[in-house]
Order: sequence, then C-alpha cells, then structure tokens
Amino acid sequence: MARTGETFGSMTGALMVIGLHYAKIRKDDDAGRERAYALAQEFMDAFRERNGTLICRELLRVDVSTPEGMRTVREKDLFRTVCPKFVRDAAEIVEELL
Repeated sequence: MARTGETFGSMTGALMVIGLHYAKIRKDDDAGRERAYALAQEFMDAFRERNGTLICRELLRVDVSTPEGMRTVREKDLFRTVCPKFVRDAAEIVEELL
C-alpha cells in the first residue's frame, strides 16, 4: 500500500469489502462489528495460509519502499507478473467468505 512494503493493497481492498458488507450500521449493532472482525481475521488467516505472509516486501521478496527495490520490481516486472496472483487470491478468499 503506497509503496511502503508493508500492507499489500489487495488486502486493504478485501478488508474494505468485508467491512462494507458486515459493518456496524446502527449504534447498537455490536454483532455486525464482531462478524466483520471475525471475517477479516479469517481472510487474513486464509491469505497467509496460501502465501505465507501478509507483508508486501515478503510476498515480492523485494522492498518496494527503497529506490533499489523499486528498480528491481520494474526490471523484473513484478507488479505485472507476480502481483496478479495475490490480487486473485484476495478476491477468491473474499468471495468464499461472503
């Protein structure tokens, strides 16, 4: 997310979908909030199971927060060749959960 090498963007999107679907919409809807938290954890566990980590630089094996890392990403075309698998995994997992 924002080339920090930390949270990968597809995880953020997936968590937003879960939150929008199950979010607390009434002040007293604590059950909805708890459901969203539980599903968010399930999502993260499932993604970690498939890919070993939730951290971008660990997924890519390159630290995109550094100029050297970004140079490597561009040289190896990782955003096009590697990232689509993670986006697909995130979408599949969210689809299964919802």
